[in-house]
Amino acid sequence: MINRENKNEIRLKRHRRVRAHVSGTAERPRLSVYRSTSNIYVQLIDDERAVTLCASSTKSKDLKLKGKTKTEAAIAVGKDIAKKAKALKIEKAVFDRGGYLYIGRVKAVADGAREGGLEI
Repeated sequence: MINRENKNEIRLKRHRRVRAHVSGTAERPRLSVYRSTSNIYVQLIDDERAVTLCASSTKSKDLKLKGKTKTEAAIAVGKDIAKKAKALKIEKAVFDRGGYLYIGRVKAVADGAREGGLEI
């Protein structure tokens, strides 16, 4: 029998495994990452109340990303989400890589959030 799962189905399986162990609270929300081919989206989520506290992405108009590479844009998104978290008085978060490997743009978001002062 041939395995006919595509990359996204495999990623979703991996994501379900990660989510079984990672959950956000009001004090330490979940920093969730979604990576598309051209953009990256980040949310701070309180899983106890099922509420998104704040979000940022490369599509945000307030971020000046013109002329930056995708990795540089991911770092900027990480710093932006950290700034928004600080405004909500959130110091710590749990990182949810969304089933993606912790390399490239996903790692850049985490590094940018750390640079912005968010403890992951």
